Amino acid sequence: MTPAALAPTRARKWFVVILLALGMVIAYVDRANLSVVLALPDFRQLFRLTDADRGVLNSAFFWTYALLQIPAGWLIDRYGAKIPYAAGFLFWGIVSAATGLVQNVNQLIGARLLLGIGESVSTAASLRWIRCNCKEEERGLATGILFSGTKFGAAIGAPVTAFLVTRFNWRLMFLITGLGGLIWLVGWVGFVERDGAGPKRAGFGGGHLTAFNHISPRVMSGIVLGTFAYNYFIYFCLTWLPSYLVEARHLSLTSMSLYTMFSFGGMAVVGILAGWAADRLIGRGLGAVRVRKTFTILGFVMASTEVFGALSGSRSVALFFAVFSLSGLGLATANYWALTQTLVPAGAIGRVVGVQNFASNISGAVAAFLTGWLKQITGNYEAPMLAVLAILLLGLFSYGWLVKTNLRMAPAAAN
Repeated sequence: MTPAALAPTRARKWFVVILLALGMVIAYVDRANLSVVLALPDFRQLFRLTDADRGVLNSAFFWTYALLQIPAGWLIDRYGAKIPYAAGFLFWGIVSAATGLVQNVNQLIGARLLLGIGESVSTAASLRWIRCNCKEEERGLATGILFSGTKFGAAIGAPVTAFLVTRFNWRLMFLITGLGGLIWLVGWVGFVERDGAGPKRAGFGGGHLTAFNHISPRVMSGIVLGTFAYNYFIYFCLTWLPSYLVEARHLSLTSMSLYTMFSFGGMAVVGILAGWAADRLIGRGLGAVRVRKTFTILGFVMASTEVFGALSGSRSVALFFAVFSLSGLGLATANYWALTQTLVPAGAIGRVVGVQNFASNISGAVAAFLTGWLKQITGNYEAPMLAVLAILLLGLFSYGWLVKTNLRMAPAAAN
């Protein structure tokens, strides 16, 4: 069948976008639950964990997840989104549940490595579906809804994990969250059409349809550095914010989970609204590249305000900027991903997204490990917070000066 014949109706299209966002919610609950457990003194004592050990455990997921992004992008371009995503989802749900059975640190690290393998297809599959089924003036909202799932997942992951640990124990928490998420597969398998495979000549790393034949080195380097910077802050908050709020700001487990929820929940709402607003401006005739870059840069500026809270002796000021800075970064959420979709032809989107998501998740490994190391050698969170600021400024530079309109790739998007 032709792509036009497979195109979903409007109602079905937005249902699938919401379904993709729910998949991201589940993915982020499964990757964020360990960071909450690592804030428990009993858990740390059971496994005899140092701050550096916690950094390794928080980063282990990203080792495999990041390394598999480019192969996953090729897989999605070659075989479509439906089947690879379904297989990966089933695998990671089982692995997440099995984490509750681990008996030592090595097994815990192994479980996180396997979780990264299972989740590696999620972003490329989701963005391919949006790129192939949504028009330019719909992609900001669609991408905003999609990535709101990552923020809502992080937002509800902390309170859900805290509730399940308090109500039962950490082992049952992993079992419930892992197996419960598999219900999502019913909707994915039942409602999503299988999209066509890519051309055979678009082989892994070869052929004329490779990612780097379609984007200039300057633009690609800007996208990669900007993506790294954006996600460094996200993954710092995902892996270390619970411990920071408990240890440095002396919140209870329940209060910590609520502030984590407000931070990521605010980011999700801002991300959806910013995607929608950018779509409206583009629909009125403004250039897509210019609009999406502006929103992205403003997001980095607002995120940088976290340093005010980090260096303040006031708990109220620190908590305000923890929520404000992460929510503000939501201005960039939909638009930096939609900007990539604007610049990349549909046939190469999986591989380019794979490269971009590789940078995204290398930042997760670096943020989790570097924060633990800096905290261990300094004894506080000031140095890790200053590292966050430096990397956010790198992202601001990357999108402000490196990501220019790429005429060779997207002449229609020129501003």
